Amino acid sequence: MADSTSGADDIVLEATEQRVLGSLLEKQVTVPSTYPMSLNAVRSACNQSTSREPVVDFDEATVQECLRRLRLRELVRVVHGDRVLKYHQLLSERLGLAGDERALITVLLLRGPQSPGELKARTDRLHAFADRAEVEACLTGLAGREVPLVAELPKAPGQHDARWVHLLGPVELPAAVAAAVASPAVDREIVLAGGAAHRDANVAAAYDAVATAYARQFGTELEAKPFDGWLLRRVAELAGVDPVADVGCGPGHLTRFLADAGAAVVGFDVSPGMVAQARLGSPDLAFEVADFRGLMRPRLAPAWGAIVAWYAVIHLAESELASAVAGLMRVVRPGGWLALATHVGDAVHHVEEFLGEPVQLDFVLHDAGAVRSAVTAVGLEIVEWYVRGPLAGAEAQTDRLYVLARKPE
Repeated sequence: MADSTSGADDIVLEATEQRVLGSLLEKQVTVPSTYPMSLNAVRSACNQSTSREPVVDFDEATVQECLRRLRLRELVRVVHGDRVLKYHQLLSERLGLAGDERALITVLLLRGPQSPGELKARTDRLHAFADRAEVEACLTGLAGREVPLVAELPKAPGQHDARWVHLLGPVELPAAVAAAVASPAVDREIVLAGGAAHRDANVAAAYDAVATAYARQFGTELEAKPFDGWLLRRVAELAGVDPVADVGCGPGHLTRFLADAGAAVVGFDVSPGMVAQARLGSPDLAFEVADFRGLMRPRLAPAWGAIVAWYAVIHLAESELASAVAGLMRVVRPGGWLALATHVGDAVHHVEEFLGEPVQLDFVLHDAGAVRSAVTAVGLEIVEWYVRGPLAGAEAQTDRLYVLARKPE
């Protein structure tokens, strides 16, 4: 696939332009002997009754005016033939499309939203994809460009496969798909499909498997995250002399940061592998293997002054949030604090490979409003909350919610 920094950001094609350029792209590959194409040939290609959705009946004036606009935008070039003007598309050059990418864009321009299986069958004359997985990999690459060229649509009710659509201009969607796009349904309860115990076992096993690599990759991440550092220092200050619990501590880098900020902190994680890494990195600090949902009171104090839960809830279903927060607040002193951070968005990402290891993990992008509601539902007062975008090159590209809440006196 091509590595392009092309000018896709300024290309917006209306429906006629999509059909004209799609037709030129197609015929350049399938009938190269008659390419570039005359005005009449372009019109005939646009009006084909096969391999076109919807079928159209453009007149000559419509196609000619469209080609004129595309020439002005340098998306079409005129080639002077012996007797007639002929037209050559420049879209593939502007977008820097490799052969496989070009085939998919061509068919999406000509036939609207399609599933990977449909795209494989319909691109056969343009590019020979080995299998459906190869189509999906190419689509993922197009979607992951700095300026995405395609997007995956939500599944409509009763639809087995999701469809993909190009992003080069407006596309008319089937009514059921349009409704799904307007109101995307994110099933955050899917993480409980095999039961909570099964999910929890997968989480612990996954983090055990990646513990060493995780510590190596993320152990210094706070150096590039000034907002996180600012908020964590505030938590350490608010806790004062009272003990602080860092739940879901991973390799202990936040625990170390809090300790350096003056907090009397203990780290907890469900993964023995992560706790081993934490103890190795900070042998002067205390770390314990524990599920934060059953957190105990500190050994030398009646309650915690603050609990830090940095991404501790990213594997929980939405329905589990309130009970998880309630369990934490049970062991926080009156007037104590909860500092929570999590990914937010409209997706659940299932991964079977993480940091080079085979895993079974679901990362839940929670709804920011649902998280705040879970916090207030258990009687906490939200003092501050923030949403920030991702830091390029420093972390996963998701929005993050930060909540600072206080337990009533």
